Amino acid sequence: MKFFGIGSAKGDTSKTETNTAAMPLPGACLNIMEARHKKKGYGSISNPERFCNQDFKNLKQYCLIKGVRYVDDMFPPDAKSIGQGILKPSDLAHVKWLRPAQIAPDAEFVVDGVSRFDIGQGVLGNCWFLASIGALTFQNHIFNQVVPLDQKIKENYCGIFHFRFWRFGQWVDVVIDDKLPTINGRLIFVHSKDPNEFWPALLEKAYAKVCGSYTDMTSGTPSEAMMDFTGGVHMCVQLSDASSDVWGLICRAGKSNTLMGCGTPQGETSANTVLPNGLVQGHAYTVTGVKELISQGKLVKLIRLWNPWGKGEWVGDWSDRSPMWDIVSSQDRQMCLSVADDGEFWMAFEDFCKFYTDLDICGLKPDFIDGKSSAQWKTSVYEGRWVAGTTAGGCINNRDTFWTNPQYRIKVIGENSETNGEKNILVSLMQKPDKRNRRLVQNLHIGFAVYLVSEDYKTQSGKFPAMFFNTHLPVARSDKYMNAREVIEFLMLKPGEYLIVPSTFKPNETASFILTIHSREETCCYENSNSNEQKYEPVEKVTKVKNHQDEENKKTFFRQYSDKYEEVDAEQLQRLLNENILKGEMKSGGFSLDACRSMVALMDTSITGKLNSEEFVRLWNKVTKYKETFFLTDVSKTGTLSLSELRNAFVASGMKVSDDMLSLMALRYGASSGHMALECFINLMIRLDCMKKIFKQLSDGKSINLKESEWMYVSMYT
Repeated sequence: MKFFGIGSAKGDTSKTETNTAAMPLPGACLNIMEARHKKKGYGSISNPERFCNQDFKNLKQYCLIKGVRYVDDMFPPDAKSIGQGILKPSDLAHVKWLRPAQIAPDAEFVVDGVSRFDIGQGVLGNCWFLASIGALTFQNHIFNQVVPLDQKIKENYCGIFHFRFWRFGQWVDVVIDDKLPTINGRLIFVHSKDPNEFWPALLEKAYAKVCGSYTDMTSGTPSEAMMDFTGGVHMCVQLSDASSDVWGLICRAGKSNTLMGCGTPQGETSANTVLPNGLVQGHAYTVTGVKELISQGKLVKLIRLWNPWGKGEWVGDWSDRSPMWDIVSSQDRQMCLSVADDGEFWMAFEDFCKFYTDLDICGLKPDFIDGKSSAQWKTSVYEGRWVAGTTAGGCINNRDTFWTNPQYRIKVIGENSETNGEKNILVSLMQKPDKRNRRLVQNLHIGFAVYLVSEDYKTQSGKFPAMFFNTHLPVARSDKYMNAREVIEFLMLKPGEYLIVPSTFKPNETASFILTIHSREETCCYENSNSNEQKYEPVEKVTKVKNHQDEENKKTFFRQYSDKYEEVDAEQLQRLLNENILKGEMKSGGFSLDACRSMVALMDTSITGKLNSEEFVRLWNKVTKYKETFFLTDVSKTGTLSLSELRNAFVASGMKVSDDMLSLMALRYGASSGHMALECFINLMIRLDCMKKIFKQLSDGKSINLKESEWMYVSMYT
């Protein structure tokens, strides 16, 4: 994956690291609330989530009432927000954060509309971001979504602004103050060529906040920001092997609501070297127009590009001063040609494919793909997670574990693709970052494979087993596993049922992802991993025949250790379990006092804080049952359960557990290795059993507002 913007138009580009406080990981309850919010429309463009939980309207109203200027404590005007490595220490010491009115005498948010020619790059190497802004200015509707134009610097002003970005599945509203970094009264980073206009600088600051700092915006690809501006459909075209339809695709995209960007290949160094032909190596450009015209009786395909530096242009055929313009009609020449060093130029499509490496197209809808009505396209979005030891099986090279990856089933119902052979399914796999700061994110190598579901597997419920993948080859797959934010493939799938398996290249790599399926044909899609009827390899179930004499013997044993009221508390229970009942069978030191307190609380139906003989025997029976299950499924004979063995233990216990729940249980009750000791397994199963009974009683009485999966989710993690 090639990144643009390592160099910049000017300024120091040395690299060091800085630490910025990471955002806390969400808890179980917060995850449930976020899932509910999404179903209610939160995170949509009309109702975006509040980034850093900051409410723009409330903050602005507070500042106006108090008569104060807003200062953002979540992205404060200090050196941490700039980051280290883009300014020399001596320059960093001279940075002053000024508001627009302190920089320009007649400051405005927007002056005479918005245009790509407004923008001037600063010392930050983020040409990829500026190229995306250049594309954004062509689409007023999209621009207004990202940059609310009802914001003013003079009316109802209190120094607060907000912008909207699509971030990994949801729209977020980002609040900033308008303090901008300057040296000697001049903006350091992006600025408008009109000194009184400030929307470009404020937009860049909001995006820097999302990324973690200004430094975190160094190096990237145009598609990243264009996706964050649209939240729509992304296609990437490799121009070196472009098909005959690429020109048609570009023309359709030019007529649609799309953003287009491209890039030149990197040179021998990371520097942005200007070549003799005027192009810059390792640099991002914006596609600003396409045109077909007649020259000497021949059809010529032209593409117009813009350099986000605002200067430096192509000097070959069809450039500003090319004699090629002398042999076209005066009407075409007048319509297209503008001789100015503004960074924008025309070039032949053939030269474009020769000197540029890739083309990114981002649109709100897939209509640009084939030029047909977007109403024919259907979109399905799924959020998933690879968890080491549970659902991170790696690529198909890992035959024993590949099947454990998340699986998604899709049924293509339409018939058009079977007759004309056109591509009809666009699959996007995007990995979500686990770091607050963009530059600290280490993308894994990701990809996906598509399998045709044969007749003998069409009745399969839940995950397809390893045997299926050992006997079936994929009918389509991503071109390669890439350490990129997103992997995309445009496929032709005939009517039938298919299985899509996203994975990391290596097994046991943990990450979250978003799988998006755009289909031109009528389709039915669903996540295949959490079926209530999920089937696994046969596992012997533990059955226990009730023995009255055995229970009497247990009560007799109990009385030897109970108090005068024939009860035991948590401390006495701890000694009984560790020194008598399970002595010598536990690997990690036995039950903790806290675990015993939990068991007492769960089994204490008399609510005395202690266990009587009946309650103790019920607990003992459960301990015995789950101990037998544990050793039955510990096929590796290590005295612990791996995650695959834990999955079988649930099956043996007659419980159906989803991949998400299994991962959560391993995280909560397992060791750092992912393995679970006997006492932890028993504690988990007792709690799980009790929680299921409590949920059933409450739900039968209709006095609970949590779904069973949500209830289990909270109870297992607390």
